Amino acid sequence: MAVIHRTSLKPGKLELLTSWLPSRPWYLGGAGGPDLAKAGGFRLDDPQGEVGIEFMVITDTSGAHPATYLVPLTYRGAPLDGAEHALVGTMEHGVLGRRWAYDGCHDPVLVGRLTALIEGRAQAQDQNTSDVPDPEVTRSCAGDGLARPDFTTAAAVDHRDGTDLTAPHGAVLRLYRALRPAPDGEPLLPADATGHVAGPWTTPEGDRVRGLFAVLLSGPRT
Repeated sequence: MAVIHRTSLKPGKLELLTSWLPSRPWYLGGAGGPDLAKAGGFRLDDPQGEVGIEFMVITDTSGAHPATYLVPLTYRGAPLDGAEHALVGTMEHGVLGRRWAYDGCHDPVLVGRLTALIEGRAQAQDQNTSDVPDPEVTRSCAGDGLARPDFTTAAAVDHRDGTDLTAPHGAVLRLYRALRPAPDGEPLLPADATGHVAGPWTTPEGDRVRGLFAVLLSGPRT
């Protein structure tokens, strides 16, 4: 179970993301830098109890129109070998000490737990409270799912809308990074989707909306 500590964090997560976000190809803002606020999210548990896993939803209000992003993060007590390119930054945690924060799409622990969530083998947890499931995060999976979720984190590809990870058998795990609310509240899945995760966030106006966070696709997409 992930334990949520009520303590100091320096620099804060939004501070780290303010400098990191503009370097992403899916960032929609201009040259002036983002103005970020937390809009939602959820957590997943690492069965080994070593890695913190958080799916943050943040909104940038610096542009003419607010933009909302999904930022999966992992928090580790030591550097992740071979993931220097995915390091968002380091923080000093009031209880746990130095923490290395990574773009979770490049962390095999997060990717494995996300696959488990899609398949129903894991449950989304509240972002701010220990040992409390988040029933607003929904998932589905057709068929038997993946017996071996061998998505290659080292070859994660960022594009305009998100990040794609591929598996040897041809499946694609797509994480949407620039989020869009579903017009009717229930996201429309791509035709070749075999599983998904969806959830809510709060707009700057205070409205509660829902959209796709991730989809499992049956084959490569262009």
